[in-house]
Amino acid sequence: MKSLYRQISAVFILLCLGFFSDASAQELNCSVEINSEQIQGSNKEVFTTLKQAIADYMNTTKWTDAQFYANEKIECRLFFTIKTYDESNLMTGDLQIQSSRPVYNSSYTTTLFNFKDTNVEFSYALNEPLIFSENSMESNLTAILNFYAYMILALDFDSFSPNGGDLYYEKAAAVVRLAQGSGESGWKAFEDAKNRSAVLSAYYDKATSLIRDVIYQYHRKGLDEMVLGANKGRAVITSSLEQLKKVYDVAPMSVCLSIFKDSKLDELVNVYSKASISEKEKVYEILYPLYPTETTRLDKIKSPDTNK
Repeated sequence: MKSLYRQISAVFILLCLGFFSDASAQELNCSVEINSEQIQGSNKEVFTTLKQAIADYMNTTKWTDAQFYANEKIECRLFFTIKTYDESNLMTGDLQIQSSRPVYNSSYTTTLFNFKDTNVEFSYALNEPLIFSENSMESNLTAILNFYAYMILALDFDSFSPNGGDLYYEKAAAVVRLAQGSGESGWKAFEDAKNRSAVLSAYYDKATSLIRDVIYQYHRKGLDEMVLGANKGRAVITSSLEQLKKVYDVAPMSVCLSIFKDSKLDELVNVYSKASISEKEKVYEILYPLYPTETTRLDKIKSPDTNK
């Protein structure tokens, strides 16, 4: 009997170890692509090792103290376009960052972050290791990766609970402060309305932080509830768009508005596809002053059947 008890206990311990091991999985499931077509020459091995180094860095670094199960990893994508690469191993180009999260009780995933960083510059040599540090700036490349990892986490946590991303905005802010002291491009405050400092400020500064409530209401109280009650969930989304207009009234050029546009306008066509005419018109009237150059997509929200 004691032998049987020990066997059962051993199985229980192994199951527990597996459970907690799974719960400590890294947070990101990040795919990486490198486009080096603009670089002359046939030897492109450095871009192969760069791609693998970035993927390993993003997917094996433990970014938080939170417990993530393997099926809870945040889906994200980094797409680098390398435009120059010189003999000193300096690369310049741009970086498209995208992240998404599942919608509750459905097979649908929704885009949370969709942003193109057009001022990416870093040095990287063949097979160079990427080293993570929270307290120092190891390289401009790792600083860029750290910043966007924390922004992805911040937005994801914000979408599940009010101000849930506080800790990760603070970590992103620490990266910005370190990078600003380095003199590297893309980090200076007020240098560019769409650089990394501006992206952080759009969500972190009090004046425009209402965008974070928009994110929570839109996703947790809106999309997640639409499976249970489409009309109720959609009404919350409409209310969140009215809050978005308040962000516009304070800072009409804020980069968070363009990030929202690139993440959500196409989705909103589907969200309001079965809404009443009056509801569609209301949403159009809210969004048109914010995005007057996006009439094609906005017209699809108001009259989807005429824009196929």
